[in-house]
Amino acid sequence: MYNGKKVIVVLPAYNAALTLEKTYKEIPFDLVDEVVLCDDASSDNTSDLAKNIGIQHVITHEKNKGYGGNQKSLYNKALELGGDIVIMLHPDYQYTPKLIPAMVNIIGDELYPVVLGSRILGKGALAGGMPLYKYFANRFLTLSQNILINYKLSEYHTGYRAFSKEVLETINFNANSDDFVFDNEMLSQIIYSGFHIAEVTCPTKYFEEASSINFSRSMKYGLGVLRVSVSHFFNKLGFLNLKMYKKLK
Repeated sequence: MYNGKKVIVVLPAYNAALTLEKTYKEIPFDLVDEVVLCDDASSDNTSDLAKNIGIQHVITHEKNKGYGGNQKSLYNKALELGGDIVIMLHPDYQYTPKLIPAMVNIIGDELYPVVLGSRILGKGALAGGMPLYKYFANRFLTLSQNILINYKLSEYHTGYRAFSKEVLETINFNANSDDFVFDNEMLSQIIYSGFHIAEVTCPTKYFEEASSINFSRSMKYGLGVLRVSVSHFFNKLGFLNLKMYKKLK
């Protein structure tokens, strides 16, 4: 709880048994009220482990719904539980839970309704082992998005994000893709709806157990990102009327 606001951490999990406990143990439970994990049909014992280490809410998909489908289940559950501040943390230990207090403070003190943990601010990405092709693709896509969306972020591709309840109740995230481009669609909706975004410098770690998409999936993701940015641009001009940009409240 922070300033009377309920804090919920959500964990989108897929084959995360090797890193889940280490991630969970670093969550600051003096601030975090509840944790929700969604196991997207893992082939390991992620769900059982989550229950054994004390995670209060474990959702298990019988069939794999994709990264976006996983997040939809998590955000809907967090809203159902009355979360005022919702932080998405990957359970693969690629992002440090130790930044949660900073993200909670920013939203809880009503400075910004959205906070991103940026790997690009500073030199965290390359120092943490981000492959060069991913780094340069990140920079190219981010530049293109900043121009088309008319915003300024250091990166749109981090998986470390925190949202106020108002944001999650306003944007139609359930209309988004079930694939990895969900993240970019969500940021596009947030900016389109007029919410402002803060960024904090975030160290990251690339190692064998950390989840990461391969080159072909990265190419598909990159094309999807450009599609979202172009759609945002033309919707803003009035040439499109996409369902994803309709506010829920």
